[in-house]
Amino acid sequence: MAEACEFLTTRRIAVVTGGNKGIGLEICRQLASEGVKVVLTARDERRGLEAVEKLIKESDVSDNVVFHRLDVTDPVTIASLASYVKTHFGKLDILVNNAAIPGIIMNYDNLSKAVEQSGDWLSDSARIINVSSYLGSLKLISNEWAKGVLSDIDNLTEERIAEVLNEFLKDFKEGGLKTKGWPTYIGATAYSVTKAAMNAYSRILAKNNPGFCVTCAAPGFVKTDITGNNGMLTAAEGAENVVRLAFLSNAESSGLFFNCKEVADF
Repeated sequence: MAEACEFLTTRRIAVVTGGNKGIGLEICRQLASEGVKVVLTARDERRGLEAVEKLIKESDVSDNVVFHRLDVTDPVTIASLASYVKTHFGKLDILVNNAAIPGIIMNYDNLSKAVEQSGDWLSDSARIINVSSYLGSLKLISNEWAKGVLSDIDNLTEERIAEVLNEFLKDFKEGGLKTKGWPTYIGATAYSVTKAAMNAYSRILAKNNPGFCVTCAAPGFVKTDITGNNGMLTAAEGAENVVRLAFLSNAESSGLFFNCKEVADF
């Protein structure tokens, strides 16, 4: 695409969280194949290094992929990664937040903290892609109050998002999810609400940083560990739906939610 050609006229640096397997690994492969220098990150150093070796062996991207350990729940490793990027590359051009974190509040909180701590090492025209899910769509939440808060971009704040998550936790502990209109998907209730919160945070980030291109990407129903390998798309196909957003212009896509390749309502 034309945007990709223009964007790639300069050597670009990317960090992919949760890059050692599944969609994350394929995102690293596809970015590296486009000539982007990719820092593949993972919590487990051994698995991360093995993933880099796998990419080099299978895709001949030895000059474009390196590993750095990152646990997005640990501020120390975030600071270490930031120092590494600044020392070796100067600035970061593409940040793909793909790492899945167990828990409800933790998942959203650590995403926002990770992005905040990356502020001084992001380039002025950075692309931030938050890997989301169709299950995070507000139309799947019947709780009108929560839906109203998360859809009101003019008045949306991180504090308001936290209010929604805290209310969800309260109703969860009291066994009132169904009566209060929260999603009740088996095994995916917290996942759905967390992704909705992440989407809302992405809109705040886009609004407050007009120079950045911030998007949410639902890659589709992909055959990975998280779906029990029961998806309809391969990891490579899902990754393609994410990687393409790294090359779109700010004006074209910042602040939007993409379900596969189509713009979708939050």
